[in-house]
Amino acid sequence: MRGIRWADFHCYQQARSVGLTSTYRAFLSSHLQDLATIVRKADRNDLPVVNLRGEVLFSSWASIISGNGGIFDPSTPIYSFDGRNVMTDSAWPEKLVWHGSSPAGVRLTSNYCEAWRTADVAVTGQAALLQTGLLLGQHARSCSNHYIVLCVENTYV
Repeated sequence: MRGIRWADFHCYQQARSVGLTSTYRAFLSSHLQDLATIVRKADRNDLPVVNLRGEVLFSSWASIISGNGGIFDPSTPIYSFDGRNVMTDSAWPEKLVWHGSSPAGVRLTSNYCEAWRTADVAVTGQAALLQTGLLLGQHARSCSNHYIVLCVENTYV
């Protein structure tokens, strides 16, 4: 993946390619960040987390990182920037998302693919199986896998 900055830049590029001008960050913990820090403290409690079509996934950012594993309704679509539902589209045969975090969104230093810089089969990263309805599900997987990386809007323009 080439690191967290590359993942953030990839989110930025994909958003811009469809005309979105807000800032998007990769939904990943790393050696310098927990998931909580991706969204401004002032925005963590009162703003809902929605998909690209405005459907509510979570009542707030805080509800994702409250320690319950980020419970959500897996029937609510999660869209790629080009409008495909990652839950049903065959472009993502395995419905797992990388996150590198505990159920409370705290970085797991032994499970984030060496700061998202390696695809070594012997190294692991923490991922979540979307069908379980836990965005921070706890599935350690080899970093050689190609899973979904979610992007989160953290500033509105």
